[in-house]
Amino acid sequence: MEMRRLGRGGPLVPSIGLGCGFLNGGDDGVATIRAAIDAGVTLLDTADFYGHGLSESLIRLALRDGDRERVVISGKFGALRDPGGAFVGMDMSPAYAKSALAYTLHRLGTDHVDIYRPARLDPAVPIEDSVGAIAEMVQAGWVRHIGLSEVGAETIRRAHAVHPIADVQIEYSLFSRGPERSVLATCRELGIGVTAYGVLSHGLLTGSYAGGGEVGHLPRFHGDNLATNLALVERLRPLAARRNVTVAQLAIAWVLSRGPEIVALVGAGRPRRIADALTAADLELTEADLAAIEEAVPAGAVAGTRYAAPQMAMLDSER
Repeated sequence: MEMRRLGRGGPLVPSIGLGCGFLNGGDDGVATIRAAIDAGVTLLDTADFYGHGLSESLIRLALRDGDRERVVISGKFGALRDPGGAFVGMDMSPAYAKSALAYTLHRLGTDHVDIYRPARLDPAVPIEDSVGAIAEMVQAGWVRHIGLSEVGAETIRRAHAVHPIADVQIEYSLFSRGPERSVLATCRELGIGVTAYGVLSHGLLTGSYAGGGEVGHLPRFHGDNLATNLALVERLRPLAARRNVTVAQLAIAWVLSRGPEIVALVGAGRPRRIADALTAADLELTEADLAAIEEAVPAGAVAGTRYAAPQMAMLDSER
């Protein structure tokens, strides 16, 4: 698998990383992480609020002797949840950043994380303060590199002025083209990597979405929006068949084709899905392929926003 560097001085990682936000507890979750590592997927993206720490604990269980030196663990902090799992706010303050990392290191069973990032921009905390606190933990050896998540171009510049940023994590797919407005260009200018999540648009771009699941609250899954978006997926199906791949594999390959600084995070609940994703990493799309995909799903063709209006208003990356 092709290796790509996150930032000018950041870690070298495979073009596909494992998103660990939806892992099942127990053997399935551990087996999925193991399958990824054994297949060469050594970038593991997690957060302390994924399953109230379950994701981090599963990574610890999955790692074998010698694995820690070859895996890159990317962690997030700052999203607050109540015991029932509902999000109740955010805290990206320096004190919370340091406290959260202490518990993360304990759950992971390691003395450092490779990339650490605030999960969002906290309107109550200047990004300089959040990044400055992580920079102190870099100096202490508990963090190797600093990342950001779902922030806009101005915030990226301000953060990068405090400490070099390795990568910006942001939703990017055929159905979510927002980063093309300014985030991608800013990252390229500053030598910052991009880890793209949501590359299958929460299941819409799998080519097999049949309704249900935990995404019904998202506007793109509502009524006429859903019908419009599934029709766009059908326009991709013959293009995928022409290359003898699935719609999902075509969609992942498209994200990877957008630039050498981009790494795609793929969520997988079961080990067999790892092999499916890796096929996309080896798929080289031609100029004709890319033109046909653009014609089938032009930028702006998707119906509905990523989230409901209150959540969209909170995203610095959407301003």
